[in-house]
Amino acid sequence: MSGQLGFTLIELMMVVAIIGVIASIAYPSYTRYVQQSVRTDAHAGLMQAASELERCYSRTYSYHDCAIGELSPDQHYAIALTPHDSGYMLTASSFKEDGCAEDLRLNARGERLPNACW
Repeated sequence: MSGQLGFTLIELMMVVAIIGVIASIAYPSYTRYVQQSVRTDAHAGLMQAASELERCYSRTYSYHDCAIGELSPDQHYAIALTPHDSGYMLTASSFKEDGCAEDLRLNARGERLPNACW
């Protein structure tokens, strides 16, 4: 009795095709997950900076002389402060791909822009 000792080329090609289909479905989901985790770092950095500004405002009654951290907690984003007469605008910008076309912003009224990235 001589039986089959291995796989045929067709069987191997079917396995490769199945793995390719699974990978083509999984990779975009993984990419979105990574982008969302990077954006979470920006959210944390902006909220932390806003807390620092509010603490400073409660001491000095002004946002103009307040200092904030320049980087987000995981250091994926640079946090910039733009003081205004009625408050401030915080901007988180990064060179990494986070799925947003614009920088993330947070102002003194709690408005989070752009809406799609929060």
